[in-house]
Amino acid sequence: MKKYSLIAIAALFLTGCSSVKKVEIVPILPDVVMSNAVDSMSYALGINMGADFAKNIETIPGGKSNIDLIIKGFSQAMKKDSTLLKPEVAQEYFRKYIMAEQARDNEAKKATGEKFLAENKVKQGIAITPSGLQYEVVQAAAGPKPQATDKVKVHYTGTTIDGNVFDSSVQRGEPVEFALNQVIPGWSEGVQLMNVGSKYKFYIPYNLAYGEQGIPQANIPPFAPLIFEVELLDIVTPEPAPLVEEVKPAPVKPTAKSSTKKK
Repeated sequence: MKKYSLIAIAALFLTGCSSVKKVEIVPILPDVVMSNAVDSMSYALGINMGADFAKNIETIPGGKSNIDLIIKGFSQAMKKDSTLLKPEVAQEYFRKYIMAEQARDNEAKKATGEKFLAENKVKQGIAITPSGLQYEVVQAAAGPKPQATDKVKVHYTGTTIDGNVFDSSVQRGEPVEFALNQVIPGWSEGVQLMNVGSKYKFYIPYNLAYGEQGIPQANIPPFAPLIFEVELLDIVTPEPAPLVEEVKPAPVKPTAKSSTKKK
């Protein structure tokens, strides 16, 4: 089998197939002074990388950066110039900086959550349990209450304290069934206070919710207290286990006893 270079293969695709349009390489960008196609490609690559990087640095904890020094450090690294700072030292410094900023950011989030709960618990209609769970009765009912091992059918909407809806069966238009021993502690404790047919609003401290880590992919920050409005629709009765048919031993055909003759 003949071996073809990547350039030769590319040429076959660009010129040898009538169904593929020919691609013309423009060596000079129209609005930028360039001397050849490599210069144009290099500049375009820099624009693409810079655009992506600009989006990434917006997520740096603390939200502050010096663009000029980023460009200077990037340029020196690309030229393999480590006169001022070696890459491994820079990496360690960056790691420590990010950790320190994240710690400060988390402390601020924690303080904000604690302030919210402290102000909320003194409002009229708010009750609080020994664990720190806060709740209010939106709609009372006289149905049965579930136990910790029960499975319940509910409608709910979950928000952060700034009003961001991160999950809602109401918006999806379909109630959900949960086993109370398989959800966050604040949920499990709160729903056990409810009667079937009632609607409660829970204010759950971070330690009874998703803790110090939160769930970033679900837009739940670290140390976030959560607000849930829950309607308890039913206690789901477990389906009876299928009856197991009694297995009787199969009849065994008797075997003839061997006779022994007396001598």
